[in-house]
Amino acid sequence: MLKLNYYTLKDTFVRHPINKSNTKHSMNRSLNWVSRAGLRPTKQRIKLAQILIGDGENKHITAEGLFDLVKKSNVSVSLATVYNTLKAFCDVGLINEVMVDGGKSYFDTRLDDHPHFFWEDTGEISDAPSENLEINNLPNAPHEYEITKVDVIIRVKRSN
Repeated sequence: MLKLNYYTLKDTFVRHPINKSNTKHSMNRSLNWVSRAGLRPTKQRIKLAQILIGDGENKHITAEGLFDLVKKSNVSVSLATVYNTLKAFCDVGLINEVMVDGGKSYFDTRLDDHPHFFWEDTGEISDAPSENLEINNLPNAPHEYEITKVDVIIRVKRSN
């Protein structure tokens, strides 16, 4: 197993900052986040994790958006690697996938159940308030199936 630590990855992240949060703390947060989930901490995974959670803020991002950000860091990552890494992060419960319009996926670093706004004018999503949201009277699941999750996506557009 390849063992990477802060010192072997340090130059890559410090020389090529993406945002103001690119510090030793964000590096350690990203490395720990990936390692605790049992994933091998490759340079690419750590860089993607740093973009996703390095500043401690929740994010909603597409694979293409993440790919564009990582390209600016001079870390060599293909779009396929970004998709595969996001899938791996989802599989181990580090992030959630939010599907919109049948095929467009956003990846959410906030893990609790919460609704989203889908902004039709911009094609982006954001967290929606959930304090007063109630989901009642769901239909029964088909025979031999169970409901595992209910996603609430509220579509909004600017009123004219």
